[in-house]
Amino acid sequence: MWILILSELAVFGAFLMGFAGARLAAPDLFAEAQAQLSRVYGGLNTLVLVTSGWFAALAVRNRAEGAVRRARMWLGAASVLGAVFLAVKVLEYGEKISAGLGLETNTFWTLYWLITGFHALHVVAGIGILALVSWKSSLENLETGTAFWHMVDLIWVLIYPVLYLIR
Repeated sequence: MWILILSELAVFGAFLMGFAGARLAAPDLFAEAQAQLSRVYGGLNTLVLVTSGWFAALAVRNRAEGAVRRARMWLGAASVLGAVFLAVKVLEYGEKISAGLGLETNTFWTLYWLITGFHALHVVAGIGILALVSWKSSLENLETGTAFWHMVDLIWVLIYPVLYLIR
């Protein structure tokens, strides 16, 4: 799992460095496109994922204390917040598509769709992993599965400022 996590961090790091380099090459285009992003959606999703990471950590603590049922409850809560993240993303994506902002609009939107879409796929995978470690509930499984979930949180905490905030 740690090899997977490190490789995913490297991939997202390369994405974000590519984004930063492209922004340096076309600052006006990126500023104009970035102004069309919803900081509210991005901020809400940051709050949602950080909270879900906290819930995942509570699941591990409860499992370590032998409270399997409570650990599963916290994993369920973390998963529900993962689904909330995806729902907010669907709303945001719908608005962008309705505005005609697609993968081929310009470099900003190509990178936006690739980075956020790839991250959304990781959220889906993370929800599946949380379900799996809830079902096969050992402390080791929970620690491993929640490590992946925390990686998903961390990546969003990096994506949000780079794509939505830094001008």
